[in-house]
Amino acid sequence: MGEGEQRMSSAFPIVVSGPSGVGKSTIVERLLSSDPRLRLAVSATTRPTREREEDGRDYYFVDTVEFIRRRDAGEFVEHAHVHGELYGTLRSEVDDWLQQGRDVLLDIDYQGGLALRGVYDEAVSIFILPPSLEHLEKRLRGRKSDGEAQIAARLEVASREIEQAEHYDFAVVNHDLDTAFETVRAIVRSERTRVRRIDAQRLRHIARPASPA
Repeated sequence: MGEGEQRMSSAFPIVVSGPSGVGKSTIVERLLSSDPRLRLAVSATTRPTREREEDGRDYYFVDTVEFIRRRDAGEFVEHAHVHGELYGTLRSEVDDWLQQGRDVLLDIDYQGGLALRGVYDEAVSIFILPPSLEHLEKRLRGRKSDGEAQIAARLEVASREIEQAEHYDFAVVNHDLDTAFETVRAIVRSERTRVRRIDAQRLRHIARPASPA
């Protein structure tokens, strides 16, 4: 894809949501590695750092006092309380990339996704669904990172989250990870071709006949 084609349409945020264990983070990682036009909006959180995670790459890890200070200062474009911890997306994380002409991926829960859509009219929202709650339970157990109580809590939350999929633009059932990824990638590519996203000046330039030699 040439530079002119890349910059023909306006940049926009892309929200990817879904219950824990559904595979959305893997899909987001594949999108980022396959599409140089995409950038990830790194979220801030009060939860502890997990093994192999890095501050500023996976999350901005802050304590509760700092999170609340930033929230009250209006620095977050969205924030939510999830699984006992605070999560939020800094407005600067989104706006800086959009101004550089990069589409911005946000791996956030439905509360944040719905809030962000209220701020950015041009945002696209994609909800990743499991084939069933039973299938999701098998995935959560397969990770072997949660105890029985945590798995039960995650499934209870997942049931409520799935009910919110109807408020999203797209819903993709993850029967097979490769197929789900290709579907999401096709959605992103298709959204870039919407006429309302295409720069009007660029259209006028294409429409003008070439000057005689």
